[in-house]
Amino acid sequence: MEYKPNTAGNLIMGADDDEDTGGASAALADFLLQLDNYTPSVPDAVVAHYLDSAGFHTQDPRLIRLIALAAQKFLSEIANDALQHCKVRTSGQPTAKGHKPKERRFLMTMDDLAPALLDCGIVARKPPYFV
Repeated sequence: MEYKPNTAGNLIMGADDDEDTGGASAALADFLLQLDNYTPSVPDAVVAHYLDSAGFHTQDPRLIRLIALAAQKFLSEIANDALQHCKVRTSGQPTAKGHKPKERRFLMTMDDLAPALLDCGIVARKPPYFV
C-alpha cells in the first residue's frame, strides 16, 4: 500500500496496484451472490412498499434485500439493547423461592424499550392518558 496526501493534506491509503481493487470487487460480487440466497426477516414486499412510499422506486431485488438486511440489523440491535436494559432492571429482584433458577425468563416492557430506542435517537413516550 502506498500513502498519498488528499486535498486536505492528510495521508490516506491508496491502491498501488489493481489487485486490491479486483479483490474488493470480487468480495462485493461474492456478497451479492450470498445476498441472493439469503432470506431476511423483513419480507421483500414490506421493504419495497416502504421504499415506494418514501419515493424510492427500484426493481432491483438485490438492493431491496440489502435494505432489508440493514433494517433487520437495526431491529436486532434495538431488541438486544432492550434485553440488556431488562436484565439490568431485573438483576436485583429475588425469585419466588429466594434462589435463582438456571434459566431465567425476561419480560421486556416499554420501560426497557424506551432507553434502547433513545440510544438510536428515537423518542418513545407513553401517551398522557397512560401516565
